[in-house]
Amino acid sequence: MIKLVVGAATIEDLLAWRAHNRQDEAPWILRTRMTPKRGAELIDGGSIYRVFKGVILCRQKILAVSTLGEGVTARCEITLAEDVVRVAPTPRRAFQGWRYLDPSDAPPDLDLEAFGEVPESLARQLREAGAW
Repeated sequence: MIKLVVGAATIEDLLAWRAHNRQDEAPWILRTRMTPKRGAELIDGGSIYRVFKGVILCRQKILAVSTLGEGVTARCEITLAEDVVRVAPTPRRAFQGWRYLDPSDAPPDLDLEAFGEVPESLARQLREAGAW
């Protein structure tokens, strides 16, 4: 699954938001209007890939998908793992809501031990130059 991040320009912004809004040991819940019809596939090893300013930068494992309410008031809650895994920065066009992501299109995880932490500004410049 792939989803745009709204209100956070970087992974660090997203993590800071999570730290500020987390209540005790409450799980990380992503709320959406539409429930995925392929929810069982998503919890069987699936992840949500996050798009920041037109670039996929990270993913989180999907732990559960549930629907609250019925009819027009129904909403979906997707429970996510706390671990945020950085992936190879991959450009992605804007879209609304969320979309299924074909596993063959999913960017690979970054090996932070091999690359170390790459500052976001440097990573953006490398992407723009076509070097990453």
